[in-house]
This record gives sequence, C-alpha cells and structure tokens, in this order.
Amino acid sequence: MAAPPTQPTITVIGAPRERLRDVYHEFLRVSWWWAITFIVLSYLGLNAVFAVAYLALGGVANAHASSFWDAFCFSVQTMGTIGYGSMYPISPAANVVMIVESVTSLLVTALATGLVFAKFSRSSARVVFSREAVIAPMDGIPTLMIRVGNERGNSILEATIRVALMRTQHLKEGTVFYRMVDLKLARDRTPAMARSWTVLHPIVDGSPLRGATPESMAKEEMELIVNLIGTDDTSLQPVHARRQYVDKEILWGARHADVLKEDEKGNLVFDLRKFHDVVPSEPIPDFPYPRAPPETAGPSPAQAHAISDPAIRSG
Repeated sequence: MAAPPTQPTITVIGAPRERLRDVYHEFLRVSWWWAITFIVLSYLGLNAVFAVAYLALGGVANAHASSFWDAFCFSVQTMGTIGYGSMYPISPAANVVMIVESVTSLLVTALATGLVFAKFSRSSARVVFSREAVIAPMDGIPTLMIRVGNERGNSILEATIRVALMRTQHLKEGTVFYRMVDLKLARDRTPAMARSWTVLHPIVDGSPLRGATPESMAKEEMELIVNLIGTDDTSLQPVHARRQYVDKEILWGARHADVLKEDEKGNLVFDLRKFHDVVPSEPIPDFPYPRAPPETAGPSPAQAHAISDPAIRSG
C-alpha cells in the first residue's frame, strides 16, 4: 500500500551545528541496518585504536611483539570483559592502557545501550498518504481530497490532520515571498483512525484555492503540506506523519477509487490494492475538469475511464 513520496529536498547553508546532537538525531533517523553497522564499525575501530597502543607499548603476555592481530584480540577480550587468560598485561604501560580501555568500554557500552534503546522504543507511525491529491466535485462543490491510511492493524486515537498551502508570490517591491496558509477542512479530527480516512477541503468562497487552475497552480509553484498527529492505541505514544504534494501530484478532475464494497453476505470488504488508484470525475459547469486535450475533439470512452488519462494529469 505504501508509495514512496517524491518530496523536494532543502539544502541548509550556514546553520550552526551541534555535533553530538546531530549524530544522535541522525542515528534515530537512519534505518536499523545502518544503525547496527555504525555501532559495529565504531566498536571495531575503537578496538583497533587500543590495539595500536598495545602494539606500540608491548607488555602483553603470550602475544607476539609484532602481531597486530594478537593485540587486537587482546583489546577485544579486554573491552568485552571476556578474559580467556591466555593473554594478560605484564608491564606498567600495558596495565595503564588496559585500565583506560576498561573505563572507555564501560562508557561506550552504556552509550550504545542507550542509543539502541532510544531507537527501539521510538514510536513510529506506519501512515500512508495517497500517491496523489485529487480535486473533483463532491455534492456539486469542487473539493480537494487526500486519502490517508494506517498500515497497521490497530488504531490511531484522536488523529488530527492539518493541510497547509504554500505558494510563491511576487510582491510589488520586486521580491519573492513564500506564503503559507492553512486550508479549512470539512473534518480535521477523528476519534480513531483505523484503515482509511479521506480528508476534504471544499473549494468555496474564502478558500485559497478558489479560482485556481492547474496553470495558476504551476505558475505559483503551489505545494500542499499535510501533517497528521495522534496516539498509537497499542504503545500509547504520540505518532506523527508528514507528506508534501507538489503541483504535479495534484490531479484535477479525478477522485480516489472506492476501496469499500459489500460482498454477497452484506459484509464490508476493504480493498487496499486500490488505495492509490484514481478514476476520472464528471465535469460540471463550475468545474470543467478533466478537460479534453486540445488536439482532439474529446477522449474516447476507454480513455475517459483510464486511470492514466492525460486529461486528468494536465487538467
């Protein structure tokens, strides 16, 4: 059901950095594969540093004087408190390095345990947004619609969603201003979001999208920013999700395909395979979308019902 978001990236230049906080923040964001790789490489690298110290100072019994491998194995045994007994420090310098490594091992183990626990206990929402936002008539009113779903089998309690419109405006002073306005939704809160929720913004008088067209949306570089927050009913921790739609991901004259239907026994069937599917809507006088391509008299019946109809995507 998930679709990879296509969001523009933002490069920040000149921002002050807190090195330690940045590493911690990045550790929480990366995947588990990269996190485990980082911990393993850090552990091996730290042992390699102490192995060089043991190799330079000597004083490790039963270790070859020029063997980095023996020094590395002794370092691993010391840091891991394994202590097989075949190698041990016999010189004052080696004992000093061993003490420093033991203290370092204590701190590093506590730090690695805290990082893994923080990442493991971090609650994440498996919320999926429809691949495209659509605009189509609903009860005769042009309406912006975004479908939101929960990929887990549980519910998100007191789910609240906000949709903001960001547009580029050229001011009279000759400067460019990026304006953000909130869109008023038909319903911005649900007591429990289980599987699917269609978020609606009626385009009526007072709406920032009133009078907009696909051409004006592209000219003003309009984007939709969608934020959802709630409480996971299993972990009872807050969860949040975010999705950004650029103008090319907003379809005019289309609606999301129905995912709910009744079977022959009257039971409701929820078909997640159609979560991202869209179908063309019927034009009305106040909303003449989807428009027919200018080079043709009109789409064929097969084209009119095709999900990839170019008239939908181009408006």
